Amino acid sequence: MTDAPRLTIEAIELYERPVHLRLPFRFGVVTLTHCPQAFARVCVRLADGRSAWGAAAELMAPKWFDKNLALSNVDNFDQLRRSLLLARDAYLATGADTAFGHFAHHYQPLIEAGAAHGLNPLIACYGPALVDRAVLDGMCRALDLSFYEAVRRNAPGIDARLTPDLAGFDLPGFLGSLAPAPTIDLRHTVGLVDPITAADEHVSPHDGLPETLQEVVAATGCRWFKLKVSGKAGADLERLSRIAAVLKNVPNLRVTLDGNEQFANAAAASAFWRQVLQTPSLQHLAAATLYIEQPLPRTTALESDVRELAAMRPVLIDESDGTLQAFPRALELGYTGVSSKQCKGVYRSLLNAARCRQRDQLAGQAGCFMSAEDLTTQAGLAVQQDLALVNLIGLTHVERNGHHYVDGFAGQGAGPAEAAAFLQAQPGLYEAAPNGNARLRVQGGLLDLRSLGAPGFATGTHPNWASLQPLREPVA
Repeated sequence: MTDAPRLTIEAIELYERPVHLRLPFRFGVVTLTHCPQAFARVCVRLADGRSAWGAAAELMAPKWFDKNLALSNVDNFDQLRRSLLLARDAYLATGADTAFGHFAHHYQPLIEAGAAHGLNPLIACYGPALVDRAVLDGMCRALDLSFYEAVRRNAPGIDARLTPDLAGFDLPGFLGSLAPAPTIDLRHTVGLVDPITAADEHVSPHDGLPETLQEVVAATGCRWFKLKVSGKAGADLERLSRIAAVLKNVPNLRVTLDGNEQFANAAAASAFWRQVLQTPSLQHLAAATLYIEQPLPRTTALESDVRELAAMRPVLIDESDGTLQAFPRALELGYTGVSSKQCKGVYRSLLNAARCRQRDQLAGQAGCFMSAEDLTTQAGLAVQQDLALVNLIGLTHVERNGHHYVDGFAGQGAGPAEAAAFLQAQPGLYEAAPNGNARLRVQGGLLDLRSLGAPGFATGTHPNWASLQPLREPVA
């Protein structure tokens, strides 16, 4: 595509609906049992008069964007609502531009507007990330292109204006080289309070779905796992040993460890990993571990050299990836990986993937990497768009936990008609469940992504908008 189409954003509607977890999910400093999911619906119009509505969705996860314990979960929800409202008002106030141009125009001003409301960059980028995906969906629908085709042709108009380190890099050539796959490995999350075996005490939802790690392995055939650690060495080593006993017979086992910012400093994280290596019951698990995610607090992670730890296992930033400048800074400190998380922005993932390609080309070997990490993405728009994004940038495994902690469409209050519509539009990705519900389909540890290549941003259908609530106004 020679010239990226310019489009006008004519309307932005924001909604939410509650999500109830069937099992509690503990990560970092929070145990999640319920949470709202945000939705954006955007009308875009092309210069030739064609128009379409696009949509996107994302969980408003508390204590991930801001871990300040003085704030309640409700306070965190309001922070994300404020980010959405700031993005809505900003995007509606501008004229025609390319899809990427809209993002680039508002990127820094919205970070500054967020700061004026006490929002950190991760929160400030949440609202525009959702709007950008809905804009892309609308643009793709108006052009009758899939997300894959649109990005490969650079229909969004992606350039290096915000990433000067990519100046001179062939971005259109890179985007054109991306090739999505038909399937992807699901990397199952094991949270800090998840039962490992039936012997572990937990409150059962009695819904017939897997509850323990042992049951997940038997039911899904997963061979990739993400294990949360607490930063308390004794408890972590004991729990990891119990997990290792369950996973010891999984063929071609692959594991990642998530520190969730729980280690005080790089020396503590390195010492813990050496303890893992020295623990006899963890030898197989350690050998299967590919990288360690965000071991240090975001407040110090980009000031701390992690080369000692990285010499033993690659280290990836997640929560520290607050701006487009974070990954280059992390690379200077010994990190080699960065997460792809659509709540941080689809363009950030694409640009960071380009950075990995550029650095590997300059080095003459693979060294930088991206990994797909989850924000408990829900069945429907959220999981579909995130899967399409990570698939396009070439990732072969993806952390998924929304399907485990939430019972498909039923767990988010979607009616049988909506579940049936998504099931019909995305054959292979979902499976029918009792009482009109539909759930993510995991077979042999794989997700079937073939239906995500339809026109639009991986959205064969949209939610039942009449069933959603307008986004609540933040209290402050």
